[in-house]
Amino acid sequence: MIKLIIVDDHLHVREAWSWVLNSTPGINVIAQCANGQEAIEAAQQLRPDVMLMDINMNPVNGIEATRSIREFSTDIKIIGVSVQAERSYVNEMLRSGANGYVTKNSSSQEMVIAIDEVLAGKTYICEEVGHLRPNGLQPVASRP
Repeated sequence: MIKLIIVDDHLHVREAWSWVLNSTPGINVIAQCANGQEAIEAAQQLRPDVMLMDINMNPVNGIEATRSIREFSTDIKIIGVSVQAERSYVNEMLRSGANGYVTKNSSSQEMVIAIDEVLAGKTYICEEVGHLRPNGLQPVASRP
């Protein structure tokens, strides 16, 4: 069972992702966090397999939270999530230690694919920002 934490400053986004992902066989949402500080604390206490990390949050944003989590864990897979599809956001999140990046326009199927891919040790960049994909990485068409 994949242990997952959802981090987003919008309650309805967290609840929707939680409902969708908990309905996916093999995924268990173990916590929801409203900001980066909560995410850091939850990561330390719960040691999830994957975190879906929103970028624009206060008082600690997703980039800062990812850097902080990387100071104590390289095992937790972090997928940056944002409405932003610009190269600067993708690059900054990956430089901070994220294992992947999806936009909030990504389908729930693509979110599950991203989770599977980062758990397999790959870097996942969603279809919407595919033209920004480093080293020719390609999205995966469907979940195995």
